[in-house]
Amino acid sequence: MMNHQSDDVPCMQSSLLGSHSSLHEVQSINSAELVARLESYEGSGKKGISDVRRTFCLFATFDLLFVTLLWIIELNTHGILDALQREVLQYDYYTSFFDIFLLSVFRFSMLIFAYAMCKLRHWWAVAITTSTTCAFLLVKVILSKLFSQGAFGYVLPIMSFILAWIEAWFLDFKVLPQEAETENRRRVIRSVSERAALLPPAPISEGQFYSPPESPEESDEEVEEKQDIEKPLV
Repeated sequence: MMNHQSDDVPCMQSSLLGSHSSLHEVQSINSAELVARLESYEGSGKKGISDVRRTFCLFATFDLLFVTLLWIIELNTHGILDALQREVLQYDYYTSFFDIFLLSVFRFSMLIFAYAMCKLRHWWAVAITTSTTCAFLLVKVILSKLFSQGAFGYVLPIMSFILAWIEAWFLDFKVLPQEAETENRRRVIRSVSERAALLPPAPISEGQFYSPPESPEESDEEVEEKQDIEKPLV
């Protein structure tokens, strides 16, 4: 029985050592995951522009190209050279679509400058472009004679109005919240990784590996026989 107990002691010590090493492995894995996440966030930040902001800039470019395409199609229906001379050189606020094209150029230039070049993190630039577009189109539709110009008198103002509001919605509900969430995650992971790096590794406590005193190798029967032999004869 005593031999069986003495054999259990090294087993207990090895199991404790194994649990302690597994704890260290878990801590190292967690710290490695934190470092990997931090590097991925920092790598995305080094791009200079996030993916969702790049999508917004692409949509602003699409706005300009789409309105330009519609305006060119409208010019081509009446002969492109004569229509250009009539709408650009002889500009008339009540019948020309040239100002709607310039309005699209204004939106594109301001949005790209503010959110791609200056990397603005506020909604005031898109608010200016959207409010200016809405005010101009409302006044033009009320005062001008666009509806007498055929289908493009309806299509160009409506499409410019819709595209301006899509840009405002996309920036306010997609770009800015997602970038703010990414920045908060980066800060949390950086703070956790810095605190984990400052913490020293847990020392091995001697109390965890306490072993009882070594038991004699003889069995109980051998001990009793020795005691009987050592007894004095009466």
